[in-house]
Amino acid sequence: MGFMSFEGLRNGMAGRMAGRSVVRWVLASTLSLVGATGCGVEELSAEEQDLAPRTQEQALVENNGLSLNGLSLNGLSLNGLSLNGLSLNGLSTTDFANWFNSNPAGNEQLMRYMVRCAVGANETRSFVNPATGALYTWQGGLGLAPAWAGGAPATVVEQQIISACLAAHANNYGLHVSISVLGRDSNGANISFTTDELASYPKRESCFFGNVFTNEGLFAGNDRNSLAADESTSRPCGLRGYGALSNAECTQVKRIGQCEQSCTLDPNGTYYTKCTVNGVQYKPLTTRLRAEDIHHCGDGVCQQGERPGWGITADSCLLDCGSPAP
Repeated sequence: MGFMSFEGLRNGMAGRMAGRSVVRWVLASTLSLVGATGCGVEELSAEEQDLAPRTQEQALVENNGLSLNGLSLNGLSLNGLSLNGLSLNGLSTTDFANWFNSNPAGNEQLMRYMVRCAVGANETRSFVNPATGALYTWQGGLGLAPAWAGGAPATVVEQQIISACLAAHANNYGLHVSISVLGRDSNGANISFTTDELASYPKRESCFFGNVFTNEGLFAGNDRNSLAADESTSRPCGLRGYGALSNAECTQVKRIGQCEQSCTLDPNGTYYTKCTVNGVQYKPLTTRLRAEDIHHCGDGVCQQGERPGWGITADSCLLDCGSPAP
């Protein structure tokens, strides 16, 4: 979360490759809720270190990669987390253990992103699986829901902001694409950003919102212009265009069209402060992309989001992906 509009075709574009994160996050001292001070099940790889959170002084730039395939997002309210929060009380219940073991690999990934969204950058949350004895430790990051992260029952605003954060990080291609995350936390405080961050991530992408704790679902819209006919991205849940194959890999997120039709911008026009769908008002998050993460048919590289074909659009890109299979 190819995607397209019919705003025009581009030719002669230089090749682009999806890059790794520009951020090397600092791993500070951590707080383990079960008294462990080491890493989780595995040592952090170089890629996982790229995915770790930064300190508050650093730009809040994120790698996405959460796969929604096979994950029971709508079960969050059933495993005790909505009532007990991301505290020892929340992670030590039988309900949580049963939920976690229903899909250990997928739910471990979901918890990794949930803790990153809700918990502060210098903290971790840990869980010992009673069925296997394995220790999992998840690193905090954005700190969007500090009360819930501390064990308080989840408020509606916290449910919404965590849901928006999960949607913003979803990428069913399984790729890590660097994004800028903008908006407000559950207390209404701005997520800090710098002018350099906005300059490094100049492409407006999407607004994300919803509530997976209450089965209301997840929503996303285009922030301003849709993709052109020859453009695509490696984020199937984010910016899209009008091609027939657009966003086929992200059916769990419902599209709302343009963000500005359902959402309200902050006074500076940088991010959206609220979005309304079906008469319900939500707290959204807004994302931006690097220029090199908008791909173009004709750059000589068949990238995720492009398809073989006989044309010069992302959904049918002969120049980059060749002809379709017979």
